[in-house]
Amino acid sequence: MNATSGARRIIRVDGVLDASAADRLARALADGTPDADVAIDLSHVRAFDDFAVMMLGRTLSARGHVTIQGLRQHHVRLLRYLGLGDGDGARA
Repeated sequence: MNATSGARRIIRVDGVLDASAADRLARALADGTPDADVAIDLSHVRAFDDFAVMMLGRTLSARGHVTIQGLRQHHVRLLRYLGLGDGDGARA
């Protein structure tokens, strides 16, 4: 996982999104300014754990604007069931 800064903070996740990766992602989001514009790039994740996506959803519900890229349709639906997302993987 790495983060770049600028006008928009981008957090990239590689490998597997499991519970420990979701926890690291939650800590990375908590380290930033709550109102900051953040993008999470999951396009290089090769395996998603449903529980980790649910953990991510809980983290996102406490944040300001976060955009997510690279989720598979199944995980977009999971986030939508949690009341997050606008149908294309992004949360406004």
